[in-house]
Amino acid sequence: MRVATELRRLREAADLTARQAAALLGVSPAQITHIESGLAGVSEKRLRRLASHYACTDDDFIDALVAMATERTRGWWEEYRGLLPTPFLDLSELDHHASFRREVAILFVPGLLQTESYARAVFSSRVPELMAEEIELRVRHRLDRQRMTTPYEVVVHEAALRIRVGGRADSRAQLAHLVELSEKDHITLRVVPFDLDGFSRASSTMTYVSGPVPKLDTVVRDSPHGSVFIDSEAHLKAYRTRFRKVEAVSLGPERSRDFIGKLAKEL
Repeated sequence: MRVATELRRLREAADLTARQAAALLGVSPAQITHIESGLAGVSEKRLRRLASHYACTDDDFIDALVAMATERTRGWWEEYRGLLPTPFLDLSELDHHASFRREVAILFVPGLLQTESYARAVFSSRVPELMAEEIELRVRHRLDRQRMTTPYEVVVHEAALRIRVGGRADSRAQLAHLVELSEKDHITLRVVPFDLDGFSRASSTMTYVSGPVPKLDTVVRDSPHGSVFIDSEAHLKAYRTRFRKVEAVSLGPERSRDFIGKLAKEL
């Protein structure tokens, strides 16, 4: 879908209609429409020809699109196809192509840092309620996603650390898990305490996923109806600024680790 979106943007930037693009490629207008809607794939040869017709000279960007369009590796998430809603698979594929992730969490511990019991409690609280089998599938998928080792910078508000999702023992185990994870090389964990000034200017939950090239970055926002994927350059720039503001008012990694450890002892 991202390849489809970018090809449509390139065509529109070149001020060409789908019919004109089809004529340049020697295919029907319907085929261009299918490619740009994600209903049909596109070969490397055709993708590069389209990029040339659209006067796109960003070789790194074109190469990244080609890699995404022609990859035939069956991802681990394919075992969940037909079992979980498509957005779950989209998140996994986004993880696969990411070069790094940045996240701000306000009310819940981020999914990639959750313990099994915490994740189960989160999915069990969904409205409308999920069947037991659906909950277990979502928990297993979330734990599978945690195998990624992409550089990960995350800022968690104190509210997320104090809200008990599950029982006291679950909360204590979750905090201990965060302390352990914060010592991993690929994870940078920061905390925003309640009493720290300046946070209200940038209080917004977000996940920023960097793609193979900056033009393929994506922001993921959770909504009551599922995940929303944002990829316009204007929005990406705004969310990069938001993350920097939140990071600027957060505690450093060492102080954050001590802060979480102190909260765990209080439980």
